[in-house]
Amino acid sequence: MMMISSNARPLFVALCASLQLTDAFTLSTNSPLSSSSIAAPRRSNTKLYNIFDAVGDILSGPKLEAEDALPYHPPFCDELSICDDGVRTFALKERPLSFTGEDFDIVEITNNNEEDFVRVRGAMLHLPGKDKMRMASSSSGENLVTMDRVLIAATPSYDLYRSDGTKIGWIEKKLISFMDTFDVYMEGKGGFGVTGLFKPTPAYRIEGDFLDRNFSFKNEEGKVVARANMDSWIQIDMMNHYQVQVAEGMDACLVLACVCCIDEEFDEEHQERKQKREEE
Repeated sequence: MMMISSNARPLFVALCASLQLTDAFTLSTNSPLSSSSIAAPRRSNTKLYNIFDAVGDILSGPKLEAEDALPYHPPFCDELSICDDGVRTFALKERPLSFTGEDFDIVEITNNNEEDFVRVRGAMLHLPGKDKMRMASSSSGENLVTMDRVLIAATPSYDLYRSDGTKIGWIEKKLISFMDTFDVYMEGKGGFGVTGLFKPTPAYRIEGDFLDRNFSFKNEEGKVVARANMDSWIQIDMMNHYQVQVAEGMDACLVLACVCCIDEEFDEEHQERKQKREEE
């Protein structure tokens, strides 16, 4: 009879539930791992999400929770932003051949098929340290979000604009923190300062393991409403790939825009460290 240690049992149970392998084992009621201890498989729209959801609860934190109310209205795109039918999964792929180095293609894989969703393109001409990216619908070409890096700022920051030029907020790297953290603030919510001591509560806080590019989005209530992780074992700066999950009610365009900004920031930091090592 197969014996499983108590430390490995939760991971094994989650994997069995997600992959629907429970019927492959004959388990007696006297076994340390009885059939009653295995949860029924959870429904999922895609195999990728099925595995990520089951193992992610153990390794990456709690499940995604629905966003009850966005801190801004309307969302970036009436047709693409919001889904009221469960978690959506996206694949964000950085283009290996790019004149700007800031180009991404994003497809939705929720239904186990790659469906073109949005594309992100960097500006052809810009000042050093003044990056600008635009997100557009893959189907219509309509501009949805503009991410404009702030040239003079105490910490790396990107302003977020609607298609009509209205600034909805900004994402910035937290200046004082025990770990790498990014905050998303809404325009017009008040507060001032660069340390966060006099700023309002961020609408979303993004934290996690940025070394391996695995991080989650939490709203003001502390609910995890989105999650991103690198989906390949080997990555290079110019062609990073991510899998991004967005909870029901959360603006997918905002999440994907923030992931692009974070990727560009860490790519630039990596290049700066590399250049300093070469100069030494």
